[in-house]
Amino acid sequence: MAAAALTARQARVDSPWRIATRRFLRHRLATAGLIVSVFLILSALFAPAIAPRDPLQISILDKFAPPLSEGFVLGADEIGRDLISRLLYAGRISLLVGFAAMAVTTLVGTLVGLIAGFYGGRVDAFLMRFTDALLSFPTVFLLLILAAFVGASLLSITLIIGLTSWMELARILRNQTLTLREQEFVQAARALGASNPWLIGRHLLPNSLGPIMVAATLNIANAVLAESYISYLGYGIQPPEASWGNMLNNAQSYFTAAPWIALFPGLLITLTVASFNFLGDGLRDALDPRTKRG
Repeated sequence: MAAAALTARQARVDSPWRIATRRFLRHRLATAGLIVSVFLILSALFAPAIAPRDPLQISILDKFAPPLSEGFVLGADEIGRDLISRLLYAGRISLLVGFAAMAVTTLVGTLVGLIAGFYGGRVDAFLMRFTDALLSFPTVFLLLILAAFVGASLLSITLIIGLTSWMELARILRNQTLTLREQEFVQAARALGASNPWLIGRHLLPNSLGPIMVAATLNIANAVLAESYISYLGYGIQPPEASWGNMLNNAQSYFTAAPWIALFPGLLITLTVASFNFLGDGLRDALDPRTKRG
């Protein structure tokens, strides 16, 4: 009885997710990335509660107030709007685009990759040639052309970023599915009469969650960065709605007089992209089955 209990405890301790958790926690940069990411997300979610002022409140008398001025912790912009309030609200937009575009990318990339890898043949050839054709376009050029053509609403920017970023995930999942579909558990389920959608949803998708999670995390960083440079170039989120990218666009005219207007949005973009990239790297190391068991 005691031996059985001990064996059960060891099985729980050595479960794949517990092993992955231990690997992840040993990755210091990934752990730091997780902490910073959670902090940024919570700051954006609770911006209305923690912002000291209305981000649209104008005070001409306080324009270009430097950081640590009375009532302006991070300073004020060219028309006296509180910078910390604008950064918090801008973070809501930038992170919303990041997460929403990631959801679109993950959905499309997962469907294309699983279908191409599972069915093979002409379906695989068509989907992969289409994927290769999209990959042949320079990403920045494609984003700017589509943003200029479709318009600069929050929804359109999110869809443009999401629908131009799924190709790498699709290729990864397609290659993994080509291997998984030949495994004994898939062949056994097929022999028992399981339908193709059931095989994909019940067997292939759960065994592809590792790469999907890693790609999703990295795609948040990529989407935040993409939104930033689209908005910086004037094709993204438009004022008075603030994002970190259009705050940089607005600040470039005043960089000499008030460099902090550009400094803080730039730092937040860098911090966000770095933290999600470190988080993705940590997940990749933790979920990679070829990593030495820890």
